[in-house]
Amino acid sequence: MNPIEGKVLGKQMSHPRNYAPEILVAVPRSLNREQYGMNACELPFVGVDAWHAYELGFLTEKGLPVVGVLKLVYACDNESLVESKSLKLYLNSFNMGRYGENREAGIAQVLKTIRRDLSELLKTTVEVSFHNAHNSGIYDFDGFGLLEEMPEADSALFEKFKEDERLLEAVPTQQSCELKVSTHLLRSNCKITHQPDWGSAFIHLKTKYEIDRISLLRYLVSIRDENHFHEEICEMLYKRLVDKFDPEILMVACLYTRRGGIDICPVRANKKEYLPRNIIQSKIFTSPAFRQ
Repeated sequence: MNPIEGKVLGKQMSHPRNYAPEILVAVPRSLNREQYGMNACELPFVGVDAWHAYELGFLTEKGLPVVGVLKLVYACDNESLVESKSLKLYLNSFNMGRYGENREAGIAQVLKTIRRDLSELLKTTVEVSFHNAHNSGIYDFDGFGLLEEMPEADSALFEKFKEDERLLEAVPTQQSCELKVSTHLLRSNCKITHQPDWGSAFIHLKTKYEIDRISLLRYLVSIRDENHFHEEICEMLYKRLVDKFDPEILMVACLYTRRGGIDICPVRANKKEYLPRNIIQSKIFTSPAFRQ
């Protein structure tokens, strides 16, 4: 375990009762990228990490509780990600604090503080927004077919549960083949605690290979016993597909189930125009995926 990654994660800690920006932990992205041959100066993707924190709350100066969902978004080309437990503890440090003479003023003050602290920690611009409800009907992944609903999925044999790119099978073609597929079977484990993380994966790929979809499902299932942060799983998936299929279009999104009041939704693509339109914007609280 890297000491930076394990500073708070996996340790028993009390929630701070007062504002505590010092508890935030930045984890270098290079700790994962180097093992997959990704150079920080020449990343094979663009993208963002979108987070939903469902337990943001504070008091107004008169003591009225204010609660909502914090959505924060930051680009994946900075040096670090924020460690999730440290973020949870940091957000909890607002719970008993008093901010603003009314609800609106309090929200503005808290968001300004969070934006400043996270932007300084991660050395990048972090966009933050406060939400009371989903933006009804806004969803980025309509039309992505579920791999596990293929008729042949029930009869297929699944034997590997450690990530193995050799499971991916395809036949070269003269014509470009495009597919939009998803799975709600995404499962990996926390890098530090080895607690299970569940989610949905969405893949948009165009390449001169006809990809065997059962082999793709086998590969996604093989991640089941891997120990990585959510962002690292998304980048590993992306890099394996790039190396195997040299795609014209590639987008990978991993929308993880909420744990500890926070869900993390990393999205990567080979060009900005292939990123999903809404989930990458902090001001839009999209309808959740099935596993969120």
